[in-house]
Amino acid sequence: MGLGSTAKKIQKVADIAEDLYKKVNELKSQLEDLRSTVDETNTRVDGMEQELAEQRALIEALAEERGVDTEAVVAEVAADTDSDTAEAVSE
Repeated sequence: MGLGSTAKKIQKVADIAEDLYKKVNELKSQLEDLRSTVDETNTRVDGMEQELAEQRALIEALAEERGVDTEAVVAEVAADTDSDTAEAVSE
């Protein structure tokens, strides 16, 4: 094997290494973007959970003021949802 052949092989390995380096950097950038998106989504979900808790408290206060049994309503909705889910699965 001559030096020319060895040089070609070394150049090929160097080219492959350079391509892999570029791909790793692209993946790193994508991962950073994904982390940022996850953090933003986490913040939004936390805010939505807080708003939902506030809305639930207001609805329960209004329901109590009007004499509505919120636990019974929630149980009824849950039963309807379970029934609809069971029907969808059996079809």
